[in-house]
Amino acid sequence: MALRRTFRVTLALFSLLITAACVSQTNAPKAGTTDLTAPQPRTATYNCADGSRITIENLGTSVRVLGPDGASEDLPASPANQSSRFGEAHDAIVIDGRDALVMKGGKTPLTCKR
Repeated sequence: MALRRTFRVTLALFSLLITAACVSQTNAPKAGTTDLTAPQPRTATYNCADGSRITIENLGTSVRVLGPDGASEDLPASPANQSSRFGEAHDAIVIDGRDALVMKGGKTPLTCKR
């Protein structure tokens, strides 16, 4: 009788473990997929259409842009309640998902991708 009960309990536990493993695999992110709607990370590097790279550090109400030449520029949110548009004077950045549009005074706008 004890052997029969042990077998049933083992079979039931084994079934539960298999079910739990299957559920955890279906909730796992797929390899190679990214969430395009995710907010910009604190620091991200972008590859630009002209071959250069920029780094954008999100400070919440502003961003710090590190250009390919090593120059750093802080741009406040514009208008102040925005989380995707930053700029002042003749310089601006618009962040949309994994894309960034970089506008510098007197230059053609540059598209960059994270």
